[in-house]
Amino acid sequence: MRRNEITDVTLEEIAAGIEIVERQHDRGVATADDTGATLVERLQVEAEALPCTPEAAATVLETYAAGASVGASAAEAGVVAVTAAKVLHRCGAEGVTPLSPTGREVLRDWLDGELPRSEALALTDAGEPEFALATYIETHEPREELVAAATPVLTGDRGHGHGSDRGRDRGLEGSLPDPDEFL
Repeated sequence: MRRNEITDVTLEEIAAGIEIVERQHDRGVATADDTGATLVERLQVEAEALPCTPEAAATVLETYAAGASVGASAAEAGVVAVTAAKVLHRCGAEGVTPLSPTGREVLRDWLDGELPRSEALALTDAGEPEFALATYIETHEPREELVAAATPVLTGDRGHGHGSDRGRDRGLEGSLPDPDEFL
């Protein structure tokens, strides 16, 4: 049949081959239930993907979710702030990149070999540590298993169905002046 040719198709022809069954397939109940496991135990599954120990990562996640900044969470866990930011990124926390969207585009251009590093560094207006962290974030995706382990902690939903926004979108908290200062 040619593409532009109009044909009359009946419902019987459309339904040809459709099979009706009396019952659905029983798929059973999901067996993956780690509600009894601690955060450290859940992080242990992907320990090689973490930039620190699962114990330190759990401390970073819990203190960050409780309202601490990235730096304070790092200090509590005994790691540097860049390591804490890496943990948060790998576990799916948003807002830990130190670059603006335009800065991230410049970084991607450098990673693609379209810009020399010195030019990318100058265009992003970032220091060496920020540039290194942003590079890590652009080259390492969050890990599904770590995100699954951390989400209940980061959202405040530890199995009770009452999530909150505590601990979210504070990645660069304190880096900008308070708007009330300008009044």
